[in-house]
Amino acid sequence: MKILLKKCSVYSLLLLCTIIQAQNTETVLSGNVTDTQNNPIEFAHLELVGSKAKTISDENGFYKFVNPTAGTFLLRVSYMGKDTFTKRVQIIKDSANQLDIELINKEENLDEIVITGDKMPAIAKANSEYVARLPISNIENPQVYITVSQDLMEAQSVTDLDGALKNVVGAGVPVRFDQNRITFLSRGFQVEPKIRNGLTTFNQNALDPVNLERIEVLKGPSATLFGSSEVSYGGLLNRVTKKPHDNFGGAVAYNGGSWNLNRLTFDVNTPVNSSKSLLFRVNGAVHGEKSFQDAGFFNNTAFTPSLTYTLSANTTLHFDLEYTKSKGTSPVRHNPDTGDLSERSAEDFLAYYNTSYTSNDIFYETENIDIFGEIRHKLSDTWTSSTSFARTSVFHDGYTSRIDGRSENTFRARVNSGYYGYNSTNIQQNFTGEFNLGSLKNRIVVGVNYYNYHQDRDISYINTSEFEYGSADYYNEFNKAYIDAEMSNGTRTLRNQTTNTYSAYVSDVINISDRLLAMLSLRFDRFNDEGTNNMLTGESDGTYNQNALSPKLGLVYEVIPDQVSAFGNYMNGFTNQNGTGADGDSFDPEHANQFEGGLKFNVLKHKISGSISYYNIDVKNIVREDPDDSDFDIQDGGQTSKGIEVEFIANPLPQLNLIFGYAYNKSELQNTEDGAEDGLRPASAGPESLVNWWLDYTVPLKHKNNLVFGLGGNYGSSSFQTNTVDATVTIPSYTVLDFGVTYHVNRFSLGVKLNNLTDETYWSYRLAPQKPRHLVANLGFKF
Repeated sequence: MKILLKKCSVYSLLLLCTIIQAQNTETVLSGNVTDTQNNPIEFAHLELVGSKAKTISDENGFYKFVNPTAGTFLLRVSYMGKDTFTKRVQIIKDSANQLDIELINKEENLDEIVITGDKMPAIAKANSEYVARLPISNIENPQVYITVSQDLMEAQSVTDLDGALKNVVGAGVPVRFDQNRITFLSRGFQVEPKIRNGLTTFNQNALDPVNLERIEVLKGPSATLFGSSEVSYGGLLNRVTKKPHDNFGGAVAYNGGSWNLNRLTFDVNTPVNSSKSLLFRVNGAVHGEKSFQDAGFFNNTAFTPSLTYTLSANTTLHFDLEYTKSKGTSPVRHNPDTGDLSERSAEDFLAYYNTSYTSNDIFYETENIDIFGEIRHKLSDTWTSSTSFARTSVFHDGYTSRIDGRSENTFRARVNSGYYGYNSTNIQQNFTGEFNLGSLKNRIVVGVNYYNYHQDRDISYINTSEFEYGSADYYNEFNKAYIDAEMSNGTRTLRNQTTNTYSAYVSDVINISDRLLAMLSLRFDRFNDEGTNNMLTGESDGTYNQNALSPKLGLVYEVIPDQVSAFGNYMNGFTNQNGTGADGDSFDPEHANQFEGGLKFNVLKHKISGSISYYNIDVKNIVREDPDDSDFDIQDGGQTSKGIEVEFIANPLPQLNLIFGYAYNKSELQNTEDGAEDGLRPASAGPESLVNWWLDYTVPLKHKNNLVFGLGGNYGSSSFQTNTVDATVTIPSYTVLDFGVTYHVNRFSLGVKLNNLTDETYWSYRLAPQKPRHLVANLGFKF
């Protein structure tokens, strides 16, 4: 195996050197795309009209046509919000042709009144370097992804990640677990936000949105390019953080509202030196709010500095830190009893909607340190090296709790007390480039990845006495003094665990023709679990190793170049499984396979964009309890998840923006014990139908001031908290409406947002009541 790996490494190096050397004798047209302030423009579309040649600019604004046909052509360059650039260019064979391009803002050429300053720009999907790990446009990408921009979050007065997820197709009602960490839905599976700038950062605590440039939600199992460690079969969420730029500026904002919401944020950016080779930016937030229920609170502080240093024309270093510290009480988590009643509803507990089942002296404290660094080096005109790392250190200490029903009318609390610590390290090396094999243009990424995860756990738990719902006696036991006294006799867990994952992957996007593209990708993972050490018994178990292959295939045909494409993909995800069956055989990794097809569009000069897709996900090898021996598990379960997703984004007028999303999902269990639950929808899959929408309209006023009105909503069909052959707990459908208005004058903004306008009562699938109608006011200043 070692000899084979050495040979592969040598052959790969020789191939890379041969490809780079071959570029030196090719016909080239290259240059930089910038705006009027000489800032580089990424993802500008360039096309030599009348030929098959087209490309897009990279993060430095650099573009390059390799081996275009010699002759005279019309070069057309387009980018959202800029005037289309056209110029006749003569390309000389076997020579390097240079042309730099400056794009002008559309507003600068308008004779009529224009909206500038704080007007929210058109809500459009951003092209992403993370989704495919290659600089390809959304139209060229065979995978569906959703983006939520900083501008949209600002327009909606978003104060937490839950609010941003309202804009994600099929996300449903986010679920808050202990420490206020959240999960959300994607294609019938739960997703946790554990990817940051394309790397895995294990985080079990609340995440503040203050440092978000945007969020990207990739749809479907994405293990091929992102690994299996923290990726759901339904997709993943990538948090793209704010980066420094070369102009001084910033913003300060205050949000205040219902239940004593107080939130102060700031964003300051500045060049550090006169050459602007060293750039600095810092974002921060101080957040505090109480629960709408009879007890409960959440306080958070975030500090997020970042640096970008241009070492040379070819080398850039970036570093950023996210430090957050929070304190709060456990969100409600309710498991109702179904022993006496086989069918129940969340509405059975409507009388206790405002009951927290907690106490403000039963709280937890957390701390997150997330470090990210990257060195990007341009090896040649067509090849780039990117070396990046992410290091996360997380802990939470204190009390968390949940409510367990004991009968139709009684319950008890389970309270955990103690320390959880998590550390993760992700190191990644990518080589991206492009080359021609005959007439086939190839854009390729080759990468290796190392991921280490370690956890420490020292916790104890107790169960309180049983109480009737609504009983005031419950609070005599649910307080710090009582719980601390009882915890000395609680059940204790003291253990640690370490895992390592070693990966290599390659993904190649091939232009079979000027309209037909193919994506061929493959990942190899070597997973090593060093075992779980029980510090109380001195025993260690669960040590094992597993190998897994994850392919990804995609086809894109551009029906109308750069505007409409038909796509299809096969994607794979997997989860490593430890333990053995009764026969002593170890388990294989779980595998999820997705087939998907649909359309993407970006038409009428970017005024209308979106996607329509149908997917089918089949999960096999799910590990479940052995029906013949409860001391062991067996591996034969499965789940199918299929559905339709629609995303529609429109900017028909400069003053009007519209987002609409619809998701239908049908999820069913397969191969369950004795087949009894085959065909049942898992409760964690959420509602079958979900709708999200948002529109805003800007009214221009004198002196370039404006007034922005926004209206949005979310709908979810009925779903389940429990859905088995023995019992069901139903969660009713919901419709939530939000309305806001913001006045922009000079550099100031003043806004009011009314969330849950109709005071809807609704729940997450963990039977957690959601916020009733509440008000958020915002005051901001940009400099």
